[in-house]
Amino acid sequence: MASTSTPLTLPVLPLDDEVVLPGMVVPLDLNDADVRAAVEAAQAAARSEPGKPKVLLVPRIDGTYASTGVLGTVEQVGRLADGDPGALIRGRGRVKIGAGTTGPGAALWVEGTTVEQTVPEPLPGHVAELVKEYKALATAWLRKRGAWQVVDRVQAIDDVSALADNSGYSPFLTTEQKVELLETADPVARLKLATQQLRDHLAEQDVAETIAKDVQEGVDKQQREFLLRRQLEAVRKELREINGEQDGEESDDYRARVEAADLPEKVREAALKEVDKLERSSDQSPEGSWIRTWLDTVLELPWNERTEDVYDIQGAKSVLDAEHAGLEDVKARITEYLAVRKRRSDRGLGVIGGRRGGAVLALVGPPGVGKTSLGESVAHAMGRKFVRVALGGVRDEAEIRGHRRTYVGALPGRIVRAVKEAGSMNPVVLLDEIDKVGSDFRGDPAAALLEVLDPAQNHTFRDHYLEVELDLSDVVFLATANVLEAIPEALLDRMELVRLDGYTEDEKVVIARDHLLPRQLERAGIDKDEVTLEESALRKLAGEYTREAGVRTLERSIARLLRKVAAQHELGERELPFTIGADDLRALIGRPHHVPESAQDPAERRTAVPGVATGLAVTGAGGDVLYVEASLADPETGAAGLTLTGQLGDVMKESAQIALSFLRSHGAELELPVADLKDRGVHIHFPAGAVPKDGPSAGVTMTTALASLLSGRLVRTDVAMTGEVSLTGRVLPIGGVKQKLLAAHRAGVSTVIIPKRNEADLDDVPAEVLDKLDVHAVTDVRQVLELALSPAVNGAAPEVPVAA
Repeated sequence: MASTSTPLTLPVLPLDDEVVLPGMVVPLDLNDADVRAAVEAAQAAARSEPGKPKVLLVPRIDGTYASTGVLGTVEQVGRLADGDPGALIRGRGRVKIGAGTTGPGAALWVEGTTVEQTVPEPLPGHVAELVKEYKALATAWLRKRGAWQVVDRVQAIDDVSALADNSGYSPFLTTEQKVELLETADPVARLKLATQQLRDHLAEQDVAETIAKDVQEGVDKQQREFLLRRQLEAVRKELREINGEQDGEESDDYRARVEAADLPEKVREAALKEVDKLERSSDQSPEGSWIRTWLDTVLELPWNERTEDVYDIQGAKSVLDAEHAGLEDVKARITEYLAVRKRRSDRGLGVIGGRRGGAVLALVGPPGVGKTSLGESVAHAMGRKFVRVALGGVRDEAEIRGHRRTYVGALPGRIVRAVKEAGSMNPVVLLDEIDKVGSDFRGDPAAALLEVLDPAQNHTFRDHYLEVELDLSDVVFLATANVLEAIPEALLDRMELVRLDGYTEDEKVVIARDHLLPRQLERAGIDKDEVTLEESALRKLAGEYTREAGVRTLERSIARLLRKVAAQHELGERELPFTIGADDLRALIGRPHHVPESAQDPAERRTAVPGVATGLAVTGAGGDVLYVEASLADPETGAAGLTLTGQLGDVMKESAQIALSFLRSHGAELELPVADLKDRGVHIHFPAGAVPKDGPSAGVTMTTALASLLSGRLVRTDVAMTGEVSLTGRVLPIGGVKQKLLAAHRAGVSTVIIPKRNEADLDDVPAEVLDKLDVHAVTDVRQVLELALSPAVNGAAPEVPVAA
């Protein structure tokens, strides 16, 4: 490839944001001062030189001159098409701009060097292919624009440099792209650049044409669909008029409702598909009513409705304290939840991984402790809607997940109905009596609840009826249960367990005074100034008239008192106002039903004879006192062996065998006449024989009862005990310590024996209960016997009672 250069001195004609390449012929307006000065200077210089006036066409981008210009000749000076003075200039070749110099006229003069490179003939193979490709691309582009007359001119160009510079006429090139072509001196490199620019433009044009075609097809389809729907509506209207029916708002109304509703994208797509089916179905088809019911359900659900949480943590705590006395664990858990929600909201962490910050709590405790009413208080404290779902006796899986739409009378499940009833996607849902859920041939509802109550899954809960995803991750689920063991393990694992083990006597008095009494006064139609219930009367009601973990029976007793007073007032037997004291209770509602064992006459107490011990147990109604009685059969009439009565389970029967085996093997050590155990039958009985009983925690109590029977020493009346016993006499840990200590406190027991390894559970017991109990933590059954058995009378044991 050969190159030549010639020095030149030329006036500069600046082109603002314009580029002229060699070979181009352009008209320029002489009204521009810079253009006029350059043309006049060139004309003045041409008078002393042969040939046409010459100027240097230089692009000026944002006030900066390019390093390369184009030598231009002024072909003609005259008037442009609009009548303004102008000059016709033809680009001749590239000039490398050098230093400035002086010259005639007001134009800027510079020194420059021509830049000319030629390609040898014949063209190399790759250059010939490049020329062929460029001409093909240029022809394709020109034909799309309808410029047929230009196609022949492009095809006639054989010079590589001229062919590349022909791109200067391309309107799609930017100024920067044209400057790049101008400053590329090598003709082959310049042709490659021009080819690439043309290829890129054609590719963009193809994409734009494809998009335009798709848009046009979509518009045509919509127009065609619109026209067909209007025709279909007209046909249906005519059919309704023929049949004498009223004009209805069916599919068109549903389509408008779906399009206007604030639905998630996937739900909207599913709803529109169902609308399409509805439009295609006939009026007599039963499928139409199924689709309308489904669409009504979807449109009624609050897909994007949420209530704003109340992040006043102190205010929420005040609400919980005002509506419920005690229950510190669950109130603390709700306060913690609100505090975390507030911090997440402050930091923009409301949604993490598609999941929101819901909660799943299981409130387990005996009846009447306020589990159900606590749900309403939680919703009140959080500022959320509250919905209660009763699960007691539910045996059909479809109650939770809904029915398939193929069934007649299909409905969504209770969870979806609860969200619809609440009107928001973040309510407090109380799953009441979750331990009462059953299962039969219709499925297992507890298994269906596994997805509902799993925080890792319930953001994509899919009801069988809806068949679209429903986000339950922002719902606060509160499940209530009386018996923990009745909840399936997999379901319990998904919930955070909060135990409500019952109230102390002091808490019951506060609840009765602040909550139960005002409510029952209103129901009895009595003003608070007309009847006053003294605190001593409330304490006696809680301690002697009722013995329960909750306060339901206490509330019924208060209601009975007020009804009695109201009846006496209406009969003229009593004047109001009236103050009810502890001494007035017997006259109004009879004598107490639960007199503490310690308050009875010593001769009438159950432990007044050897062989009777006081144990502690946990039932579905909370903690309770359990008496164990033991007797020895007459060797002449009774058969040897162990007899157990009282509807005992296998574990409790085994505990009795262990207690008997321990005493037989360690009788000499404990100074017990164990020889009587060989030939005489042993009978152990648990009163309240109609109530089933099971569990290992009565082992210590049975051992103590048998030791009392053999030694003739009475078990102390004020002592109650609990714990599992081993064959070696070790006292092993058990559960329900808090409930058992509350039961001991209610029963008037002052001394309680528990396993040493259960000492940590004492932290959960209210301080006022621990202050009134003398709790002994033991590791060996020998310690139990020392604490529980009273000393022998005059050093000799009384006679052992014999069973008839």
